[in-house]
Amino acid sequence: MGVAGASPGRAGEHPGPVMDRDEVDRALARLGEEYEAIETSLLALQDHAGRRLLEGAELTGVTKDRWASTEQAITLLWNYFDAYSAALNSARELRARRRWPNRDDLVALTDRLRGPGVTVPSPAAAASPTLTGPAKLSERFSLEDLVSRMNQLYARSLDMVVAADAVWSALPARIDLLSAELQRTRSLAHSVGVRPGEHPAGDDLESITQELSALRAQVVSDPLAFWSPAPMSSAPGGGRPDTDRYDRAARALEDVRREIEAVLAVRQDSEERLLRLRDVLSRADRTLSEARSARGEVLAKIAASEVPAVSGPPTALQERLATAAEYRRHAQWHRLSPLLESLEREAEDELLRARESLTAVTAPLAVRAELRGRLDAYRAKVARHGMAEDPLLIERYDAARRMLWSAPCDLRVAGQAVLRYQQAAAEVLVPQQPGPHDRTGHQGES
Repeated sequence: MGVAGASPGRAGEHPGPVMDRDEVDRALARLGEEYEAIETSLLALQDHAGRRLLEGAELTGVTKDRWASTEQAITLLWNYFDAYSAALNSARELRARRRWPNRDDLVALTDRLRGPGVTVPSPAAAASPTLTGPAKLSERFSLEDLVSRMNQLYARSLDMVVAADAVWSALPARIDLLSAELQRTRSLAHSVGVRPGEHPAGDDLESITQELSALRAQVVSDPLAFWSPAPMSSAPGGGRPDTDRYDRAARALEDVRREIEAVLAVRQDSEERLLRLRDVLSRADRTLSEARSARGEVLAKIAASEVPAVSGPPTALQERLATAAEYRRHAQWHRLSPLLESLEREAEDELLRARESLTAVTAPLAVRAELRGRLDAYRAKVARHGMAEDPLLIERYDAARRMLWSAPCDLRVAGQAVLRYQQAAAEVLVPQQPGPHDRTGHQGES
């Protein structure tokens, strides 16, 4: 507002050398341009949407205090402008008296254009007297001093108005949009049984609702509490709305929305997941039954062997599976969701344990089968070399076979018998080999 870089004078300072006619005309033209710029700025401030909102709002906090100060500043601005306008018109009238002003006219014009000839009421006139005496009732300015003072008041007033308007333009609308999204999420949550006191997401929704309501009320009544001035900025309205509380509420709502979507996903695929769970638990049960049968067979057929015990069927998981089915029948999706997740993990673990139990129980039978296979493989090898009728081999083969095909079978003794047969076969077969290469090969096979 006005001319940037105008250097104010001090009240009571001598106006300096008498101006000539051309200097007077140039000064009047410049002051006229400043007048138009100031008037335009003041009218724009008067019509500013933020100022009108501030006038009609029930303000609180820092905004209430600053608006009270800004209203006084705006009133003072118009008083200063009226005084400036009167002083400028008076100088124009004096200049218009003569085409060629005389020295007295030029002295008077110099005093009016450069001297502290503008008297305005002091803003402290209405204040209580201080300890040092009563407040001054008026102040005197030169026109340039008055322009500088108006520029300062205007910048401070515009800064406050623009900041409040920026917050009101940004935050309430965003809060309303987030509140609408919150209502949609609440309706969706209610449809899947997510309610306050029954599910953490329901409690979170209640907390977000209260926060948004309180946030909107505070933004409307105290917008400057949500304004972050730009560092080192001297321009009016330099800064941005502070959206930290809004952003936290938005992130919290997004977390709840994802939780509700997870519950919805449970409603859509819960039947298929329950069927998969039943199948996994059924396979675990069958595997345990097979392990128990195999354990009885091992105890009957294998002697001197440590056979681990086999646990019973997963009844606890079956009971929880029945509970999950009950939740689904009663559409308690918020309870079904975490139960299904834990059941799926535990059912897979149960199936893995059942398989490991079967493997551990049948290990002696696997060892016996391996020994039988090794014995028959060496007998076939001996037969291919025409040594099947060797008396020592027949004797050791029959001894090993009786041990492996009798019950209960002592695996340790049977393993030693198979090893003795292998050694005998190796001793018989080595002399039959034509060269060291084949002998090494037979040794490798044994």
